Amino acid sequence: MAKRSLLHLLMLVAAAACAPLSHVRQLRESQVSAQLVLGQEQELPELDFGAPLHRDTLVVKDPEGNDVLIMKAIKDENGEMVATDVLEAARVTARFRNVAERHGRIDLKFEVVVPEKMQDSKWQLRFYPDMFLLEDSLRLESVYITGNDYRKAQLRGYEQYERFIRSIITDTTRFIDLRNLELFLKRNIPQLYNYKKDSTYVSDEQFCSHFGVTERQAIEHYTDQFARKRNEYRKSRQGAMYAKYVKVPIQTEGLRLDTVMRAVNGDFVYHYTQTIVTRPRLRKVDIVLSGDVFESDRRIYAMKRSEPLTFYISSLSAFVDGTERYLTTIRERRAAANTACYVDFAQGKADINLSLGNNRSEMGRIRGNITELLENRQFDLDSIIIAASASPEGALATNLSLSERRAAAVADYFDRYVRQYRDSVRRNSFALSVGDDGKEKVTRNTAGAIPFRSRSNGENWEMLSLLVDEDTLLPASARQSYMKHLTVADPDRREEQLRGEPYYNYLREKLYPRLRTVKFDFYLHRKGMIRDTVFTTELDTVYMKGVAALRERDYKQALEYLRSYKDYNTAIAYVSLDYNASALSILQELERTPQVTYMLAVLYARSGDDQAAVQCYLDACRADKSLVFRGNLDPEIFALIQRYNLNSQTSNDNEII
Repeated sequence: MAKRSLLHLLMLVAAAACAPLSHVRQLRESQVSAQLVLGQEQELPELDFGAPLHRDTLVVKDPEGNDVLIMKAIKDENGEMVATDVLEAARVTARFRNVAERHGRIDLKFEVVVPEKMQDSKWQLRFYPDMFLLEDSLRLESVYITGNDYRKAQLRGYEQYERFIRSIITDTTRFIDLRNLELFLKRNIPQLYNYKKDSTYVSDEQFCSHFGVTERQAIEHYTDQFARKRNEYRKSRQGAMYAKYVKVPIQTEGLRLDTVMRAVNGDFVYHYTQTIVTRPRLRKVDIVLSGDVFESDRRIYAMKRSEPLTFYISSLSAFVDGTERYLTTIRERRAAANTACYVDFAQGKADINLSLGNNRSEMGRIRGNITELLENRQFDLDSIIIAASASPEGALATNLSLSERRAAAVADYFDRYVRQYRDSVRRNSFALSVGDDGKEKVTRNTAGAIPFRSRSNGENWEMLSLLVDEDTLLPASARQSYMKHLTVADPDRREEQLRGEPYYNYLREKLYPRLRTVKFDFYLHRKGMIRDTVFTTELDTVYMKGVAALRERDYKQALEYLRSYKDYNTAIAYVSLDYNASALSILQELERTPQVTYMLAVLYARSGDDQAAVQCYLDACRADKSLVFRGNLDPEIFALIQRYNLNSQTSNDNEII
């Protein structure tokens, strides 16, 4: 009898040990996993725009202007409107859904369904939703389902660790035999014992000099070294003991949910909502689910990755009008350009010396400018006027003559350059030109010589005054003195007075060379253009960039381009950014196309004006029946459809009332 009882007990123990393994084997054999599913459709589009309570019944106009009652109702077999309630829908099994982008955000709502077979009191289920959008992937916050026994084991581990921590002694005096230490001092060192009632500070050096033993040595002698070392060992083992007792810490960060299941009572469903910020080019988002089953700190089952849920993102960018926009521009036949260079001349000379100062680089820069004008496909070079200026030292008449000769020398230099350049390309008898219509044409290259005209600007006192005013090295007194001399009418007398000033050498060495400038004025006309003024149209590239940004759902950038136009596309940008008042002010002034009317329905719905919203929606659908289906994608319109059962308000011939 005893043997039978013992055998029965052993069988019970074996069965208990095998029970969890059997459960795990069932998971592996049947490949049980949690599911990602979509919730009920009517739950997805609900938005709170701060609107007042809605009426169940509205009165709108039909195409003939008659009043029509719109309510939560359906037509019966006799065509009568009968009030009805919305029945609870079955669970959605579709793998995709259209969701709306609003206010720069998108709400992705789905459910994590954990079947009963995956639940066990000794297990912890860990689920990891992963989101894929554009080229990026992001792991969302995890969902933990923790069995009651599993959580008890976690808490028990924390309690064991707390007991270990409490066993660590923090008061080091507990290791000292204070009673025997006091007796030792009283019997052997009474002078020190007397300090017990004296608060006078005694340093360790004084203590040692009086009694031959240090205070530390006395304390060490009466300290339980074994207990102290054992306590230090415990302190060093804190990390290891935490890992021993708390095998699976309770997570507090990076979790969307950690719930404790106290009893298995069917499938567990968690309603998950993830809000993301919209970004350019984002049109769909995929979400997949993976997971693990843990017993203590050991993973006993890995759930296979679920099929993705796909959210197709609908936005108001679908309403963008992509019609090209053109600008009317005025083209003038004649044009002008100018530049200046600094040419160093020997004192009193007008000859061009390229090795002097920066002449080589300055003259090379001007040659480059002239070459660009000669090769320009839109303009022909008519003439070049060269004017030279001189610094004030010397007589005015001499400087005037000298600047004339210098201007003539520069004009002659570049005239020779132009002739040499044209000789080198003369073999190319054809050239491209741009006509009045903006198109390139091939014309015979019959350009003649370019007239150079030289002029003298004399002494450049105007520029000198500007340089003196801006010079930070000249003291204020020098600038004031210069301004007084500037009142002298005779330039020669003025310059003579300046020579007597202590700052004159600075003017002559630093500022005067910058006055010897040569200014170039280039006069041109458009190739092939006869009339002085032509009106042309060209694509408004700024506007089209705004349209492209709208299509890419980059609404802030789109508004930067479109703000000044205040047209339909500008309103779309405003609506997409939730700038409703600005959008409404534009749309109310536009022609009532189906698209404009639909957008007004969206705005009225946002403001809580159901009467105007429903009327605009029905008007838009009468004009464009595709908007009936579009209404299911926009949460503002979908809420109206659900509230007033709008899409069932149709007659047999599918005409919207």
